[in-house]
Formats: sequence, structure tokens, C-alpha cells
Amino acid sequence: MTDIVWFKRDLRVNDHEPLYLASKKNKIIPLYIIENDFWKQPDVSDRHYNFLVESLNDLSSSLQNLGQELIIRVGDAEKIFTKLIEEHSIQNIWSHEETWNNWTYERDMRCRRLFSKKNVRWNEIHVNGVFRGLNDRKSWARMFYKEMNKIPFGRPEKLDIINIKSENIPSADDLSIRSIECPYRQFGGEKEAHSLIDSFLTSRSYDYSKNISSPLYSHETCSRLSTYLAFGNISLKQVFYITKVATDNAKNNKDSNNILNFRSINAFKSRLRWRSHFIQKLEDQPNIESQNLHDAYNDIRQAHFNEEFYVAWRDGKTGFPLIDACMRSLIQTGWINFRMRAMLVSFASNNLWLDWRKFAHHLSNIFTDYEPGIHYSQIQMQSGTTGINTIRIYNPVKQSYDQDKDGVFIKKWVGELEDCPIEYLHEPWKHETKKFTYTSRIVDENETRKKASSQLYSIKSKIRNSETTKKILKKHVS
Repeated sequence: MTDIVWFKRDLRVNDHEPLYLASKKNKIIPLYIIENDFWKQPDVSDRHYNFLVESLNDLSSSLQNLGQELIIRVGDAEKIFTKLIEEHSIQNIWSHEETWNNWTYERDMRCRRLFSKKNVRWNEIHVNGVFRGLNDRKSWARMFYKEMNKIPFGRPEKLDIINIKSENIPSADDLSIRSIECPYRQFGGEKEAHSLIDSFLTSRSYDYSKNISSPLYSHETCSRLSTYLAFGNISLKQVFYITKVATDNAKNNKDSNNILNFRSINAFKSRLRWRSHFIQKLEDQPNIESQNLHDAYNDIRQAHFNEEFYVAWRDGKTGFPLIDACMRSLIQTGWINFRMRAMLVSFASNNLWLDWRKFAHHLSNIFTDYEPGIHYSQIQMQSGTTGINTIRIYNPVKQSYDQDKDGVFIKKWVGELEDCPIEYLHEPWKHETKKFTYTSRIVDENETRKKASSQLYSIKSKIRNSETTKKILKKHVS
């Protein structure tokens, strides 16, 4: 008997529960489907696809070492499964539950109907502390830590070879995937993920707490695991387990070369929990990808979209040095730290008064670590449309002074300001002669911040104790 293990956002052989359990029962076809229509969606780009291809090649090599290479199919999932079920008399399909965008949600619904019609059992297993079918958040934290405290599954001992040929992996150009050049993007794969967690815990994590918001130093002192978690090159449970082992060894002096900063490690683990907390929001309410969490905010920005403002923000030409440096860096590297992401969103939503739905896809296209559950939850939080979170409007000038005091990051990414005197670097519009070519600021930060704050707080004061707000709190706050 032959089963299918359907790889999705879990491109690894270690701590892959469906793979491990299925391999104990029958021969398996380890399957990944490259779905043409998925790569036409507005929220993905070639930087995601190229990272995927690297991950698939690494996964196939690992599976080959176990006895059976990864089987690639290109096309429509329903048609591919229909053919495989008939050709190999498939009775079981194994996978992790997937919490991703609306397209994958609808595809899963179609596949579920197909499997039911074909009398095929779909064994879906939860992963990363995200659980399907919760009515509220009362037990979520307990469930999360119970899951994270488990010992990760090992890789299968052996896979029996199946008489089946894999298809070639097409290029991004072959699939006409949206192209946004990213010369400093991370490289995909399970091996890369484990190399990163090792370097983080042995050296890079010491100043994690100190530099977590620094655009200059966070590239080095943050774990940089977000993309690998998004593609499942490593599981969250593995990260918790590896971190615990390193912490225990450091406490017991078993590794004299590993000097951990426990404050930084605790902050890191808190962010890991935070990650799953936001993905759970999308699992519980998929429509937050396209709709305001609280409907009281439905009309506040829709009629005010300014295309010129959007283009200036998108291209890093707003006249605010830290905003522009962060956007240009993000386009080139595919990553920026949390505070700088929040600042970019806050500036677009509040200072430029743009509807988050009009710019969310630009950010998802350039975040190599794009994770819909985090992406849309955070964008709505920074845009002030949840109705339950504190309204935060980041001042890009203050952030510039606070996070890049000497202007090293700004001058690295905004070449027009290379010769700007440091006393004017954070507010170049105050320079009287302005002998540099940097663009003028497109809005008055103070004026637009006050206007946005007034409108958002006015709405929030009216809905603070409404039934809708209470329902949102019950559903999403643990």
C-alpha cells in the first residue's frame, strides 16, 4: 500500500510528523505541487519562489538519502491528486494543517471534497502551536506551551523507493512570476536554517535585546529565522527545543564556549510565542486578509487613496530619511526588523492616510519571510483598524534619532544624503542651502500624525464597549 505525504509550508525531514508517522505505516510518495495559479496571486513574488526552489532542492537531497527523492508535480492540485490516487491506489494522504492565504484555503476546501469523493483519508496534523477549530482563546496559551515542550520527531529511518518519476522544477520566468530583484536575499533550505539557529545561540544572540530595533545591527543580532519558519525549513518546536538544550548546557557549564545572555534568550522565546499568536488569528478568522477586523473602520480611508504618496512610499522617496532607507534596504535584502516594519506601515496608513489593503501586497512581495497570519494582523494593528489594540503612530523623525543616531544606516541606503551634515541628516528639510539631491518631504509629519490620531481615537472611543469589540476580544485575545 502507498500513501502520499503532501509537503506544503513544511520543507524539512526532521520534526515532520506526517512524514514520520506515514513512513511507519506504508510506502510513501513525498509530494510537492508547484501550483501555477498560486504563483499568479498578488501577494507573492519571485523572491519567495526562488527561496522555495532552494528549499525543495535541499529537501529532495535529504529524502534521497533516506531512499526516496521528492516527487515534484506542476499544475492543478485536484487534477494531480486525481491521477495519483488512481495510478497508485492511494488510501491515505498526510500533511500538516496549513494556515496561509485565501487561495490556499479555497484550494484545501476543493481537495477535501475530492478526497471525500475518492474515499481517501486526509490526515492533517497541527503544527507550530496553531490549532484548528478553537471557539475562543481561553486555552490557547496552555496548548501552545504543551506543544512546544514536546521533543521533536526525528527523521524517518528509511524510505522505500517508489516507481514514480519526478517532474522538473520550472524557473520563476517559466511561470511568469512577478519579479523584484533581491540581491541580498537569504538562501533557502533545512541545512541553512540549522546553521542559523546554531550561530544565533553560540554568538549572535548576546545583543538580541539591545539591538532588536536597530536597523543597522538587527540583521546580525536577530535570529533571522523568520523566512525559514515561514517555509517550514525548521519547525517552531525544534527552535524551542534547540534553544532549551543550549540554555540548559549554558546553565550547567557544559559548553564553556557558549555564553548566553538569558535576558535576550527569554525575549527571543517571547517573540516565538507572539508569532504563533498572530497566525492563530488568521486561522480563526481568515477574512482579516482583506477586511478590517472591526467594521467601524471600514470607510475611514477608502476614498482618500493618493497614488503619488503611495509611489513615493513604495520606492523609498518620501523625503523622510529613515523611511526611505528602510524601504530601499527591504527591497534589496527582503528583511527588516519589526519596529522598522511597523514604522513603514504606520507612516503609510497614518501620515499618508492610505488604505492598508492598497499597500499590503507591496510589502508581502518584498518580505521574503511573508507570513499572512502575521502580515495582515500586524498591518491592521499599525493601521489602527482592529478596535482592540493601542493606537500607535510611529514618529519617523524620532525613530531616526533613536535607532540610527549617527546615520550609518541612512547613509548606506540613501546615497543622496552621503554628504549631508549629521546635524541635518534626520531632518534634511531644515538645511538652509540643501546642496544635496535628496527629495523634499511629501507631508508634514506632525500635522498628519495629529490628524490621523484624532480620527482613529474618535472612532475607538465610540466602540470601546460595543458588542462587536467584545466579540473580537473573546475570539482573539488569550
